[in-house]
Amino acid sequence: MSTDTNLDLAAVDRYLSANLSGYEGPLEAKKFAVGQSNPTFELRTPSNTYVLRRKPPGVLLKSAHAVDREFRVQSALAGSQVPVPNMFLLCEDDRVIGSAFYVMERLHGRIFPEPTLQGESNETRTAVMDEMNRVLAQLHMVDIDAVGLSDYGPSGNYYERQIARWTKQYRASETSVIEDMDALVSALGNSVPEDDGQRTLVHGDYRIDNLMFASNGTGCIGVLDWELSTIGHPYADLAAVIMQWQLPPGNQGRGLAGIDRESLGLPCDQDFVARYCKRRGLGGIDNFGFYLAFNFFRMAGILQGVYKRALDGNASDPERAKAYGAYVPLFAQHGLKALRGT
Repeated sequence: MSTDTNLDLAAVDRYLSANLSGYEGPLEAKKFAVGQSNPTFELRTPSNTYVLRRKPPGVLLKSAHAVDREFRVQSALAGSQVPVPNMFLLCEDDRVIGSAFYVMERLHGRIFPEPTLQGESNETRTAVMDEMNRVLAQLHMVDIDAVGLSDYGPSGNYYERQIARWTKQYRASETSVIEDMDALVSALGNSVPEDDGQRTLVHGDYRIDNLMFASNGTGCIGVLDWELSTIGHPYADLAAVIMQWQLPPGNQGRGLAGIDRESLGLPCDQDFVARYCKRRGLGGIDNFGFYLAFNFFRMAGILQGVYKRALDGNASDPERAKAYGAYVPLFAQHGLKALRGT
């Protein structure tokens, strides 16, 4: 975490004193290094610790950085089979600190930055990945009517909607012509599968570093970073996991490309998908290449947006954000290969 907060502590302290039951200052804050999209801070008082997530400052793309949606979905999931932090309060008044924010419980556990789970035993790796699989299946089995999320996303074909949305987002952030990205946008639009009737809660960015595990075990204690969540099609989340694993290992790609997974106790793509299908009672998934290509496309759009914010001076971590721009053509190439089955 960084001590450079870029946060008006006096304003936060006044607001929490007036609105959060049990809160007592004085207040200190540290900024988490993670959270390129919505800056995230640890808040410390003499008796408690919280987490604050806010919209970034500056001019923002329409519908992006929706901290109100993050707050709503996690509040709805309280007590469900999908572990989330307790939500305390949402402030939508930009006058308080310059942008909307919410405050939630500070969970204490382990976050694995990349899926090789460096330093862990094979048994731990196997258990963590199976827990990741279990939680994903549970997420897609949440009764959205019962938890009050049936209107959390529009009806209609999820992929058509998402392709249109992210194409607009990408065009709004476009800084140069990337031919492979243009080709991927066109090809995806012509390859959308027929709607199979599945309409579930989807996380939108489901990966190992957005999960927190018990400090002394392999149980998941929190699914984090719900900014891209909506009501949609579950295979998007599943394919997002597989997409991540196709990237290079290490701090940048955070993938498993070229890794001997069996020797590390890590599942192959097919086993992970099969376990998920078994948990959900599915016979299998046809046309998985489309779902994989969709995720490469959407991630390219996200990275382009982060890159554009860096150029505009609004990124949470400017240097890291600028480096993301170089990955947009790579993700577009991967998307085309997945769609073609190569």
